[in-house]
Amino acid sequence: MQEQYRTVAREGVHETEINRSRFICALAPAATEGEAQAFVARIRKEHPTATHNCFAYVVGADAAVQKASDDGEPGGTAGVPMLQMLMRREIRYVAAVVTRYYGGVKLGAGGLIRAYGGVVGEALDTLGTVTRKRFRLATVTVDHQRAGKLENDLRATGRQVRDVTYTDTVRIGIGLPDADVDAFRAWLADVTAGTAGLELGGEAYGDA
Repeated sequence: MQEQYRTVAREGVHETEINRSRFICALAPAATEGEAQAFVARIRKEHPTATHNCFAYVVGADAAVQKASDDGEPGGTAGVPMLQMLMRREIRYVAAVVTRYYGGVKLGAGGLIRAYGGVVGEALDTLGTVTRKRFRLATVTVDHQRAGKLENDLRATGRQVRDVTYTDTVRIGIGLPDADVDAFRAWLADVTAGTAGLELGGEAYGDA
């Protein structure tokens, strides 16, 4: 797995005008290719009279899924530069749709490439990006008597508490960088006098 990746901070829209053509870039986080396709379909539905609704999306921390469409623009002048901008900025799990309303002035291939790639870059700057880092999922098991203090201690030391489940014991789900596992195990033994258990799970990504 990649150690980290960047994605768009939130869904949003950025618009610019170039030689009387309107270029409207809509960006959204997309956890799956299905989410990316649904976002593209939604934006197309919002702009049924647009000249073009070109798109690009990247899914996977390792950019395993990459798709782009020129939607009627000359081949390679819209979707590809949009995708290249996302890849150059190392943005993952994102869908971008650039809606163009033609203003009567032809931009030429070079102009189109600059326009479509540029508006995606401007949208990323406007909406902002966040970095997500790889971490290990883990579960701490502790008795009810110590659970409240331990949960407070975890949060106070900046640990990512993901969930808390109360049964005959208390299970606290956390996220840990791999490099911190041994140190955390020692800290946990110290603060609970060796009474807490630690069970390591799979890997996921969270806010850096």
